[in-house]
Amino acid sequence: MREQPNFRPSASLETLKHRARMLQGIRAFFHARGLLEVETPILNSTGVTDPHIDSLQTHWRDNGKPVYLHTSPEYAMKRLLAAGSGPIYQISRVFRYGERGTQHHPEFTMLEWYRPGMDHLQLLAEVDELLRTLLAGHVSLHDSIRWTYREAWQQTMGIDPFTLNSNELQQLAREQGIDVTGLGDDRDGWLQLLMTHCIEPALPGATPVFIFDFPASQAALAKIRPAEPPVAERFELYLNGMELANGFHELTDAAEQHGRFEADLALRAQMGKPAMPIDEHLLAALPQLPDCAGVAVGLERLLMVALGARKIDEVMAFVLDA
Repeated sequence: MREQPNFRPSASLETLKHRARMLQGIRAFFHARGLLEVETPILNSTGVTDPHIDSLQTHWRDNGKPVYLHTSPEYAMKRLLAAGSGPIYQISRVFRYGERGTQHHPEFTMLEWYRPGMDHLQLLAEVDELLRTLLAGHVSLHDSIRWTYREAWQQTMGIDPFTLNSNELQQLAREQGIDVTGLGDDRDGWLQLLMTHCIEPALPGATPVFIFDFPASQAALAKIRPAEPPVAERFELYLNGMELANGFHELTDAAEQHGRFEADLALRAQMGKPAMPIDEHLLAALPQLPDCAGVAVGLERLLMVALGARKIDEVMAFVLDA
């Protein structure tokens, strides 16, 4: 007799009700601040060039060209901003190839919003306010900590990451008992590896930790501020050792962004990953993009914190079985 599959949801019904209340809270928060809720396509003719993020692709007609499920609504939302939308937010399902683990699922929910007239530090304060609003009554939070990227390394490991080359970072990883091969001289790869294995677990618990002013090489779509060394005007939010948000003071220079996309593609080639088409619509929009800051928050991870869940499966209605 054929075994019947389990039809029940991964999350409890009470958890799903809390999820619904959180969505209501998010919409109330932004409605009170005058942000417009928008909806942009999930299916796009381009993916992302980021060498560390892979897009899911499919086909919708027999022309040999793939289309992609978006990994973030960022590009389309910036086109709306450039067209004069004003401050906007979106709650969107997003997709990332190959991601699966206690904190990862190939399909998840992203909250993303943009604030014309703000820089990354001003938006950081609003993220803190939203976090405390949504977690009120569920998690008792200490006052937030704000560290530069350099300070986070110095506070947790006593090291200035800006002074170390890829070989020294690799040796540091060995000393920490991290056995990973294949990164070679990818300095940012080693920095990110040490960040996830050493810095994040050492961050204070029950304390929102905002880390900002990342290495310029990790700017992605953020502005770079002249300094010694130059830094990316970018921040990330961590709580209980888990990354919850990633925000930028948004780059508006199309030529600079095109150069970064090309550098991404070169690195993808070195990593043996397929080339991705560059989003020319985004590049066309950037010169009209107002000075603004934007941020993305993982909704499921926020729910995990609110409910004390240890696995992302516990806060999603259904997950992929295969």
